[in-house]
Amino acid sequence: MKKNYLTIFFALLFSSSFAQESYDVIIVGGGASGTSAGISAGRLGAKTLIIEPTEWLGGMLTAAGVSAIDGNHRLPSGIWGEFRDSLIAHYGSQAALSTGWVSNTLFEPQVGNQIFQSIAASVPHLTVSLQSEWQAAHFENQKWTVTYRVDGQSKTASAPLVIDATELGDVAAAQGIPYRLGMDARSEIGESFAPETGNDIIQDLTYVVTLQDFGKGEDRTIPKPKNYDPEEFACACAHADPITDQDPTLDCDKMIGYGKLPNGKYMINWPNCGNDYYVNLVELSPEERSIELEKAKQKSLRFIYYIQQELGYTHLGIATDEYPTEDGLPMIPYHRESRRFQGLVDFTLPFVRDPFQAPSPLYRTGIAVGDYTIDHHHKERPDAPEIDFIKIRVPSYNVPLGALIPENHSGLILAEKSISVSNIVNGASRLQPVVLGIGQAAGTLATIASKSGKAPSEVSIREVQQVLLSQQVYLMPYIDVNPEDAHFQAIQRIGATGILKGAGVPYLWANQTWFYPENKVTEFELVEGLRPIYPSLADYWGASGDYLTGERFKQLLELTGRKTSLLEIAEAWKRRGLPGSFTTDRLLTRKEVAVILDELLDPFSKELNWEGRIKP
Repeated sequence: MKKNYLTIFFALLFSSSFAQESYDVIIVGGGASGTSAGISAGRLGAKTLIIEPTEWLGGMLTAAGVSAIDGNHRLPSGIWGEFRDSLIAHYGSQAALSTGWVSNTLFEPQVGNQIFQSIAASVPHLTVSLQSEWQAAHFENQKWTVTYRVDGQSKTASAPLVIDATELGDVAAAQGIPYRLGMDARSEIGESFAPETGNDIIQDLTYVVTLQDFGKGEDRTIPKPKNYDPEEFACACAHADPITDQDPTLDCDKMIGYGKLPNGKYMINWPNCGNDYYVNLVELSPEERSIELEKAKQKSLRFIYYIQQELGYTHLGIATDEYPTEDGLPMIPYHRESRRFQGLVDFTLPFVRDPFQAPSPLYRTGIAVGDYTIDHHHKERPDAPEIDFIKIRVPSYNVPLGALIPENHSGLILAEKSISVSNIVNGASRLQPVVLGIGQAAGTLATIASKSGKAPSEVSIREVQQVLLSQQVYLMPYIDVNPEDAHFQAIQRIGATGILKGAGVPYLWANQTWFYPENKVTEFELVEGLRPIYPSLADYWGASGDYLTGERFKQLLELTGRKTSLLEIAEAWKRRGLPGSFTTDRLLTRKEVAVILDELLDPFSKELNWEGRIKP
């Protein structure tokens, strides 16, 4: 009897300590992409777990202190748009977020965390485990077992799918998946701007500091750090915008105001003789990483002392109420680069510079958009091969879904900065709104795969895209048609088929792509767009450069094999709420053509392969 009681006791003890929790999706990392992925997956009904080592959600936007959004001001896509709307509600207006000159959207990191925590708490199927370190991830028989440590206890969780949303791609690396690290060789990646020989040099990281204005007369100067030398920061006030300024100008107030936040705070994340720090952490042990990150912290503290002691901003001190840390610094550094794993497709410069003329139409598979220019930080590594990033002029762009799926793993999805992207293009895709979009797509893909019992590589691209559209996500980066437009989804769908293409413009620090919905369409433009999708038009050469009339539109529609009457078009016109009336002599706009094509032909329903080509 005694023996039976002992058996039961130890069985209960074992089961309570090592009980395995079952989920549909496990996300390792609650940074920008991990948080977005968890919100998206949970809202779609997937039982989801986020494992996050810090006390906060949001990663680089919050726990790393990079609370000045780079880009996508006119592309409020999906969860990024929702996050910005929440910031506007908190601070009272969009204008209240435009406090520093580097961004249209600046905020206090703690407020960003509160917003993410609030959104996550409202998602019924989402569990967030904070201050939790993942320890192992094992995949066998199409099932993951992930071990993580929280509150001094080891826990295990299982799921058919894992999203690697770690800052440096540690989960995927632990599976032995090959990756690239550092600058790609020109011959390897096919980018003319890449160096001739590859290397392992990654972008500088930064330990951001949030300062608080304590008022004139207050002296908040920190103790003099070890190894302080003012010469280290002597050119910090020499500001030059490489796009708009011809020569550097000495303006210390402008340097400080770069990242001015609401409520008298300042983000110190300054690349010119500032607090950028070079170290390639990726392949270091946890102990080695800790040593190097302490060096990065010390450099930031030396810079703060310089700002206070040499420049006279003694009233600016390290904010005491921003982060739950003893030293008042963020919980993590700002990592600009990670391992980059080989995906089903590789997102490289030709697909960004000219998506409609690239080797394959990857733009058709887009799931996240970005408009910030390619921006690399290499000033702390002077031996890095020089790349003139200002000459790499690009329009706004979208990220292909296949870049999130590793080539040789059936249960893993890539997120954060570890997607299949070249070193050069990572300089644009690493930025906050894009990474939030990558996470939202990763969570959507994982949910669809989990519910269908398919591997991510087997899921319909168009299904993922349509679910994203229902979440007000931009597939195409068209800044002149936003989600509030009744025809947003139709234009996005037709744009993603390539029937009507946008016009890209490299423009300062916010590149653009325009759809021009009110412009007229020519017969030739329409036929050239339809030709790759409808084989019956392959040899047709009867389209002129005349603007498209209602009569000719009907005739060209019928050449696709879809018999269409003028009455049917008129009824679709009315049904979809287009202005005025459809007539045979009406000159049609791009919006009108897109909406009717979407309604009557539904070309978006044609399935794609990962290269963006129509499946036979």
